[in-house]
Amino acid sequence: MLITFKSKAASEVVMYKEHAKRILDLLHKDVERGVITAAETAGAIVRLEAEIAESRLHPVSEDVQQDVAAHHGDAGDDNEHEPIAVVTFSSRAYPLLEMLRAAHKDGQDIVWGV
Repeated sequence: MLITFKSKAASEVVMYKEHAKRILDLLHKDVERGVITAAETAGAIVRLEAEIAESRLHPVSEDVQQDVAAHHGDAGDDNEHEPIAVVTFSSRAYPLLEMLRAAHKDGQDIVWGV
């Protein structure tokens, strides 16, 4: 399922619900529908930037490493698989962070699920 974030300050941002949930949980918001008011944007920016910085300190999780090992032979063969391209939290969060910054600058709200 997709979540579409809307604001008069920026273009729409569309994310998978599972990826948006991590960000919205961080901001104490419901994933189904809600609003980040213009007054809340400054705090949301600070929290999201801190989470992005924290996520950059940790290497790829063990789950991803186990998945890679399961798809490659014992000798490290790639078995003609495509290289693993991990999408980081910061990459997923960046469009919404930019929307938050624009909304803060213009004094606009961000809504979703409405």
